[in-house]
Amino acid sequence: MHPAARLQFERMLDEHVRWRAVPEAERSPAPAWWWGPAMALRNAAESLPVEWCARLGLPDQASYADGAAIFLGAFTGQTSLPCSHDFPRKAEVSEVKAVRELHPQPSDDSAFQP
Repeated sequence: MHPAARLQFERMLDEHVRWRAVPEAERSPAPAWWWGPAMALRNAAESLPVEWCARLGLPDQASYADGAAIFLGAFTGQTSLPCSHDFPRKAEVSEVKAVRELHPQPSDDSAFQP
């Protein structure tokens, strides 16, 4: 397996553990970036490390394909994607407004000399 694919899977695993620790009613939708790596590994027969199997609730000797199925299953029934500040927990309405509010910026026309 390519080291980059393994690194991406490990990052997904860490995020998945944090995400699952949030109560389901407060949990954000699954992040879109999980989709690509999970699709790439959906047929990978190589065994996951034992500690990763345990973190995903899979039996020992489960494959990367089995792990990918966990991530792909997170999208089942999902109709939206989280904003970056909504992961792993849905942001409170006041938090969202504070993050999304745009403020006017001063104009600097000095960059466009005649």
